[in-house]
Amino acid sequence: MDYKDYYKTLGVSKTADEKEIKAAFRKLAQQYHPDKNLGDKSAEDKFKEINEAYQVLSDSEKRQKYDQFGSNWEQFRSTGGDPGGFDWARWANAGAGTGAGTGGYSGRRMSQQEFEELFRGTGTNTSGFSDFFNMMFGGAAGSAAFQQAMRMDGQDVAREVEISLEEVLTGTSRLLRKGDRTLTAKIPAGAKDGSKLRFAGEGTAGVNGGKAGDLYLVVRILPHERFERSDADLICQQEVDLYTALLGGTISVPTLEGNFELKIQPETQNGQKYRLRSRGLPVAGTTERGNLYVVITVRLPKNLSEQERSLVRQLAQLRGAH
Repeated sequence: MDYKDYYKTLGVSKTADEKEIKAAFRKLAQQYHPDKNLGDKSAEDKFKEINEAYQVLSDSEKRQKYDQFGSNWEQFRSTGGDPGGFDWARWANAGAGTGAGTGGYSGRRMSQQEFEELFRGTGTNTSGFSDFFNMMFGGAAGSAAFQQAMRMDGQDVAREVEISLEEVLTGTSRLLRKGDRTLTAKIPAGAKDGSKLRFAGEGTAGVNGGKAGDLYLVVRILPHERFERSDADLICQQEVDLYTALLGGTISVPTLEGNFELKIQPETQNGQKYRLRSRGLPVAGTTERGNLYVVITVRLPKNLSEQERSLVRQLAQLRGAH
């Protein structure tokens, strides 16, 4: 049976105070928690070692016994002694008697097996702690005080859900499966990229009565082939032929709710914006809506005939361009 250096397990010195021990335990427990290391047996074993060390060092009475017993036991082994022959009774009954020549204790020598059975009542280790721990403290690991000390809250979990701009306009919902249950996530109209929906208690389970973590649904807005988003406003590019841009006219432009007939003013410039009020997205939590901005891109004609070129030259001369 090997000696367990609980200070080394937690990475603290033997003079560490309660605050240092607790901080070291929490850091290591988060790192090796089974929920974060699914299927990793080595991490599971490390988590048990950390729990065991903290159970002892966080309890002043256990820590005092551990410090007293551990140093004696190590010294006994270093001189070549058999761990099975260590005088467990001396440690267990320290100060109980005043028998002459007995070093401050009385009574018969107790074997290792007897000592173990005295505390555990069995020769089989079913506590989840090492034999060394059980030899020293028996069934104390199952005490209410220890269970409270080992209480750890579950972890929060985040999952992403993708929605379209059309769903941002109307609001939508998603069904999530968790075991044999179905959770309904209602995403409100006007939701922004990165916004979160919280499901309390739907994260990973707590340990030893700790509360469960929360589930966060993170909304991601899919890119749209026609529109760009700026808060509640939408922006789209719209091609217009040269003649409509020069002379004016009516064009059909897309919106999230269907096409809209937009009147183009004569001499509309390339890059000019037209605003369609309240044709954008809802402003979350209100009845207001953003605007749709249509950015005009003037399309120049190609493959001009000689007659068309002649007419363009005449226009250029009239405009003083040549």
